[in-house]
Amino acid sequence: MPKKIVVSGIQPSGKLHIGNYLGMIKNAVEIQKEDYKRFYFLADYHSLTERYDPKAKRDEIMDLAIDMLAAGIDPKKSVLFAQSHVPAHANLTWLFNTVISVGELSRMVEYKEKVSQGHPANAGLLTYPTLMAADILIYNADFVPVGEDQRQHMELTRTVARNFNNRFGKTFKEPKELHTKNPRVMSLNNPEKKMSKSQPSGCIFLSDSPAQIKKKVMSAQTDSHKEVGYDPQKRPAISNLVEIYAAFSGMTTAAVVKKYKGKGYANFKKDLAKLIIDSLKPLQENRKKLMKTPKKVIKILEDGAKAANPIANKKLAEAQKKAGLI
Repeated sequence: MPKKIVVSGIQPSGKLHIGNYLGMIKNAVEIQKEDYKRFYFLADYHSLTERYDPKAKRDEIMDLAIDMLAAGIDPKKSVLFAQSHVPAHANLTWLFNTVISVGELSRMVEYKEKVSQGHPANAGLLTYPTLMAADILIYNADFVPVGEDQRQHMELTRTVARNFNNRFGKTFKEPKELHTKNPRVMSLNNPEKKMSKSQPSGCIFLSDSPAQIKKKVMSAQTDSHKEVGYDPQKRPAISNLVEIYAAFSGMTTAAVVKKYKGKGYANFKKDLAKLIIDSLKPLQENRKKLMKTPKKVIKILEDGAKAANPIANKKLAEAQKKAGLI
């Protein structure tokens, strides 16, 4: 029986923080223990919808590859490649753009949010979901690891597959979400917003030193209560810290609250900082080694693309034939 297929990608947009790590990378490493065929990619085309400096972008792509490898993505267990190194993704996107409406794309929450935040409303940002659909469907993915905030994208991916199949005949399977246990990490100094590189004081980067991590955690927003508790609606700030502790420790949020019953925020924050520092230490040490061998990193991405291209090209050819191309 063929293995189930998992596909996941992450954008190279600035330095990675613990929200990126807990949301995708840590989960991707853990999935390597399961009996799946895995395709992990650097979503470099997706990252071009923002204003950027080309030289900085190249550095970001390399940094992301290094971070993924340093965190434990094993090229012997998973196919790791850059999205732009597999041209079939972009080719399939064009076919998908013909079976989805502008109305459906413009209703995407992420599109509206980014435009409202001042991102350029370019065609790439609008058609971002069809490229995402191509990323997934071109490998006949069975599962896609996602958080709650990606549910709408997955629904649209299934709509794209369904529309293509209804128009041209059965070609693509409709993938399912593989829901991650990891939290949606919020800013340390503004629990109403996701952790973001645009708010560095409330963001713990994977490259932060122990001193920087401790400083950010100790100054993180809490509330007026006297002890640790968990209630995301009424106590979002401390609940965010509890979720981060739970994600790094493997404990439940209830177990974290129980552990710190009767203890103040200072003790909890001190322990949380140490937990994050200790958890990131192996990654940071691996990162230093990989930074010294950039050619090795490039070779891994090239090998990944060599493995991904034949599979993607075969599916693209099938779709092109169904669509009437010669």
